[in-house]
Amino acid sequence: MAIEEWREIENGDDDDGNLETQLLMKRKEGLEEDEVCSRRSNDMLYLSTFVAVCGSFQFGSCVGYSAPAEAAIREDLNLSLSQYSMFGSILTIGAMFGAISSGRIADYIGRKGAMRMSACFCILGWVAIYLSKEPILLDIGRLLTGYGIGVFSYVVPIFIAELAPKNLRGGLTTLNQLLIVMGASVAFILGTIVTWRTLALTGLIPCFTLLVGLFFVPESPRWLAKVGEEKEFLSALQRLRGKNVNISAEAVEIQSYIETMRSLPKIKLVDLFQTIYIRPLMIGVGLMMFQQFGGINGIGFFASETFASAGPSAGKIGTIAYACIQVPITVVGVILMDKSGRRPLIMVSAAGTSLGCFLAGASFFLKGRGLLLDFVPMLVVAGVLIYIAFFSIGMGAVPWVIMSEIFPINVKGVGGSIVVLVNWLGAWIVSFTFNFFITWSSYGTFFIYSLISLMTILFVIKLVPETKGRTLEEIQTSINSQ
Repeated sequence: MAIEEWREIENGDDDDGNLETQLLMKRKEGLEEDEVCSRRSNDMLYLSTFVAVCGSFQFGSCVGYSAPAEAAIREDLNLSLSQYSMFGSILTIGAMFGAISSGRIADYIGRKGAMRMSACFCILGWVAIYLSKEPILLDIGRLLTGYGIGVFSYVVPIFIAELAPKNLRGGLTTLNQLLIVMGASVAFILGTIVTWRTLALTGLIPCFTLLVGLFFVPESPRWLAKVGEEKEFLSALQRLRGKNVNISAEAVEIQSYIETMRSLPKIKLVDLFQTIYIRPLMIGVGLMMFQQFGGINGIGFFASETFASAGPSAGKIGTIAYACIQVPITVVGVILMDKSGRRPLIMVSAAGTSLGCFLAGASFFLKGRGLLLDFVPMLVVAGVLIYIAFFSIGMGAVPWVIMSEIFPINVKGVGGSIVVLVNWLGAWIVSFTFNFFITWSSYGTFFIYSLISLMTILFVIKLVPETKGRTLEEIQTSINSQ
């Protein structure tokens, strides 16, 4: 059914009653067919999501690479601790540059084009790491992979959100976080089995899988509509929903929204601070700040040292449990995303991370005063595991989902880049300062993180809208009306 015909009916311009009846009957028939063909019609959507989250898996592989490879790389290349620290941290610097440019790139060459480019950067980076015999090539490789995952961290959730129908969008977008966790876990496990050079080569697998898969999936329909490719837009939307599904109403809604956005001026960075855009910017930036400054990268990167500092018995048990708990809990978050809603999930998650940090802080407080020393290791392990479990169920994924939903299509590039940049900057600050804070006061560090998690709940109550069950266009209307 043509978009123009639907607009005629909506505007009351159709003079042929029979045509209106026929169109409405087609819609009714299409809606009935939707339910019958739902499983088949979602095949392309699921394939597209799988291809996209190969970028997320690559993200996790890059993050998880440095820990298991540290001893072997330092021995083979004769690196000092400071040289290896540079190798580890330069990933975040590359990711910041990727975040800054990600929105513009995804807007200019499309979501698929941005993912292709990111995969190529990661391939070059992994090859450089594999071939490196000097620190400089090692760092260049790490910087390239960092840039690639910086772009991936923006474009993957955006691409999935723009493809998915509203009833599946939350769960599918959450797969981004699940595959990040899986990629890191796989890298950690493989790193105990294979050499560091072989481990670098395994990082090529998700890149090549993504590059091949992109030939078989459509571009984001909303991006195609934005750049004026109406024929390709309709074709992509039909492929995603299924050949027997009536897409007319959804196509009209998307096109109408895009046309409204086209009437607005081209957005620059300074324009984000206008009244119409400041609310989604505050939501996106605020959630990323609370996610990072709640301590995830400090606690995650140095979990083994945290367990060991509480007592010898906590080290091995805590590290194994930490490695095993993230993936199944993240799966639970995927299931709950479109059932419980974004707001309840993130508030429950923040409450749990606050509790976990409080328990860990209390254990170090007791240890410092020589109280209940037999219970201190168990309390540290319990606190950190509660923290990571509740983080994985909501705080890890929900900010990325909401980021992909709240920005209008005309500011998604600039706004999304700023939000992702804030996330990576926060990740660097927390991971860099964690050891300094622990040296200052181990219990004080965890109490600060606990307080920040509590502040997250207040922030969500005050500013964050519920986006569950709404189209991206309905979300914009809701945000602008508040």
